[in-house]
Amino acid sequence: MTTDEGGRGPGPSMWVRGRVPAVLALVTGVLLAFPKVVPNGVGRLGSLLEAFLPWLGLVVLPLAVCALLRRSATALLALVVPVAAWAYQFGPLLLPGADSGRPGLEVVQHNVSDENADPAGTARTLAAAGPELIALEELLPRDLPAYRRALAADYPYHAVHGTVGLWSAYPLSGNRVVDIRPRSVDEGWSRGLRAVVHAPRRDVAVYVAHLPSVRVTATGFASALRDESAGLLGSAIAREPVGTVVLLGDLNGTVDDRGLGPLTSRLNVSHRGFALSYPEGFPLARIDQVMARSATVGRIRALAATGSDHLPVAARVTFG
Repeated sequence: MTTDEGGRGPGPSMWVRGRVPAVLALVTGVLLAFPKVVPNGVGRLGSLLEAFLPWLGLVVLPLAVCALLRRSATALLALVVPVAAWAYQFGPLLLPGADSGRPGLEVVQHNVSDENADPAGTARTLAAAGPELIALEELLPRDLPAYRRALAADYPYHAVHGTVGLWSAYPLSGNRVVDIRPRSVDEGWSRGLRAVVHAPRRDVAVYVAHLPSVRVTATGFASALRDESAGLLGSAIAREPVGTVVLLGDLNGTVDDRGLGPLTSRLNVSHRGFALSYPEGFPLARIDQVMARSATVGRIRALAATGSDHLPVAARVTFG
């Protein structure tokens, strides 16, 4: 028999107390394991949840405190569900990435910011990571000479279209604009390019893209333009005749976000490393992505801060 805290007689047992935190724990576990149960029809709430899905695991902490204060065995047992769901979904990202020894490319992806006051310093920081490919977004015409000068020695080949660019240690060919402009956006908007990199072991079609921004508003998650642009990019990659494809870009979405489904359904993503990249001061999500077809994206990592509001990310793409 148990008594309540005031000693007024029998109280609920530890298996009866804490039913509310127990239910909340179960709901959290379901959302972590099956985020697509949240529909996207109203305010794109499903995409909003998926954009910050790893952070949902933090709900476990206050629920655990509540369970302990209530001395509820039911609530504590229920916490196993969200903990297991988080570990299954995101635990592998914490594991070290093994070097397969297979041929491939070291790549860096960075939104350099159109307010970057030190483009030359940014270029030197990126080159210091030793990649063979560097993809940049938010390039301004006034900053291009600085990037060209800083990268010329190690990356003699480059292509720039609109506000996106690709610098390569290997020759490029077939570079062209990729039209990912949503229908409602002005015609001057150009944020996609494609070029073939003639790497030592094989030719690789490299896409560099900067999808439209998203916003959290009073009516929900404003991602319609981003989703439309992702669909156009996915269609272009589907038509790509070169077998091996690498996509580098600020996609304004995480790999869990269903809005990037036209890309994640066609391309491999990294299964090692969180590499949260935005915002630079306190990164909450990785919206800068490295994806590949007929290749494997190894551990993705964030690099040192530059003059941008994004952190650069780097990965090794191996051929397979």
